[in-house]
Amino acid sequence: MNRFLRLLLPAFCAIVFAAPCFAGAHPACGPDAVGVARVIPINGGQGLALGLQSYPRTLDLHDHEVVLTFDDGPAGPTPLVLDALARECVRATFFLVGHNAEALPDLVRREIAEGHSVGSHSYSHPASTLRLMNDATARADIERGIAAVETAGYGHAGISPHTPFFRFPGFADTPALLSFLAGRGITVFGSDLWASDWRKMTPEAELDLVMSRLEKLGKGIILFHDSKLATAQMLPAFLRQLKTRGYRVVHMTPGAGPTPVTAAPPGWTSTTEAIIAKTLGGDAMSGEAPGGR
Repeated sequence: MNRFLRLLLPAFCAIVFAAPCFAGAHPACGPDAVGVARVIPINGGQGLALGLQSYPRTLDLHDHEVVLTFDDGPAGPTPLVLDALARECVRATFFLVGHNAEALPDLVRREIAEGHSVGSHSYSHPASTLRLMNDATARADIERGIAAVETAGYGHAGISPHTPFFRFPGFADTPALLSFLAGRGITVFGSDLWASDWRKMTPEAELDLVMSRLEKLGKGIILFHDSKLATAQMLPAFLRQLKTRGYRVVHMTPGAGPTPVTAAPPGWTSTTEAIIAKTLGGDAMSGEAPGGR
């Protein structure tokens, strides 16, 4: 399905069937499904870096709207995540590690076929982060990751990725890399809240944690990892909680026009910079988004 049809399909289904749908949707989807409330086109030409945990701006979401994102896949639990999303007619954004995409191309193609947005998360997901690489090596890792995702998903890598979205491993950006990605027309995403699913916890504990954070914030871009089994096991209950508590899912796709953005509130500070400094120690320099933090 081409990009135009992927954008048109949600509106068509809403008019004809009074319910969201998409290619690959689970046949049981109906009016009780969580669905997709609306689609937000992201204009990569704006050179944006979004997500309040790292940047002083984020998507302009309405109250009780959420964007679901998943990092580090594809991996063993990814099919369970995709099954849960399909049962509820929900679409998400996946930030893929390039070497994982090379190893599991069928899952990359499935994500695309089922209407999800598939961005990049570097090729190697280096433990030292891209920030501690020299700039040329870091750029090469980013480019190789994008090419791996494109080849796995579409059979070849062109000049520009189909979905020009990128998330830094460990949120460890640099001013030079942010400028490089902006010049490539690629939007950088942080997050507004996360599930902390890199910690060992039960699916029930993860559900309680992420819902408590979401209830406090009221909306936002949420970060999960589809490489984590507990997250895959938690996801069906999480999606039902969204429905029960009146939350609506927003899906991000590449598109033209101005991306709806809102600035951080007064007194904003980066959550991730303190964590990066603690993790990487004295070698961690402060990254700055285009336009300042």
